[in-house]
Amino acid sequence: MKALISVDMEGISGIVHSSETNPERYDYQRGRELMTAEANAVIAGVLDAEPTADVLVADAHGTFRNLLPEQLDRRARLVRGKPRALNMLTGLDEETDAALFVGYHVRAGEGPGVLAHTMNGEILDVRVTGRAPDEEVRGTGRGPDEEVRITTHTPGEGVQVTAPTPGEDSRTTARSLGEIGLNAAMAGHLGVPVVLLSGDDAACAEAAALIPEAVTVPVKEALGMAAAVTLHPEEARDRLRRAAADAVSRRTEIPPLALTGPLDVEVDLASPHTIDLATLVPGVSRTAGARTVAFTAPDYGTAYRLILLLAQLATIRPA
Repeated sequence: MKALISVDMEGISGIVHSSETNPERYDYQRGRELMTAEANAVIAGVLDAEPTADVLVADAHGTFRNLLPEQLDRRARLVRGKPRALNMLTGLDEETDAALFVGYHVRAGEGPGVLAHTMNGEILDVRVTGRAPDEEVRGTGRGPDEEVRITTHTPGEGVQVTAPTPGEDSRTTARSLGEIGLNAAMAGHLGVPVVLLSGDDAACAEAAALIPEAVTVPVKEALGMAAAVTLHPEEARDRLRRAAADAVSRRTEIPPLALTGPLDVEVDLASPHTIDLATLVPGVSRTAGARTVAFTAPDYGTAYRLILLLAQLATIRPA
């Protein structure tokens, strides 16, 4: 059995402020230790359920050099540094049996959520138009030859799957996918279910709306962008270890989140300079809106990589 644990930082218990997640700020070292300890709890849970599992841990925050290698459970292997092909999911492949998202946060514009954003502060929204492939992915009870429609709603509203009316296009817009949805869909593209997610209550609600069968572990209740009621770190780790073991044990009951192509993608960007750069990428065009670019991808893997490229372009400042 192979598991990939993707560990972000904003959704770790006890963390509420950028001073704890930014390498240049005074409380960062403490944030790193809290992050590493929660990763260890999830590693332990996976190995409680599957003692011979191959466990990879992907450092998935900022520089991707946050987890403390010398403090990480020696039974796991660490994916560290950037750039890398699958970004927060590097190490994931078709042979992976389960993905677990630890310390994740809610998408930009949603909340209240601790340190809410999507990839970086320059991406305001990502919308993907796709089609649910068949009953094996979403468990709709319909046959593979019958078209279905999937609409991703805001957290708490759930996922609705309905048959299109005669003459209606069966493709609808997946609203505002953040890092949770974008990464879960990339895992689904490879046939891998996301079986567990931890973070604040808003992140867990966002995950539950996309993947109702997944195990979610809220380690804090968001009060705002930089405030929360948080569990004691040791309590959070105990819950994470138990939940990880349960999630891995039930992995065959949790369907991958898959979107089939072709896919229409719209990305809202904060900076006009980034929009100018984005239109230099073949296939990416400016829409009628002042801040939106759009493209069509043949499959989700291609869409995901283009979104990652746009996020990188957003870090370039005018000369």
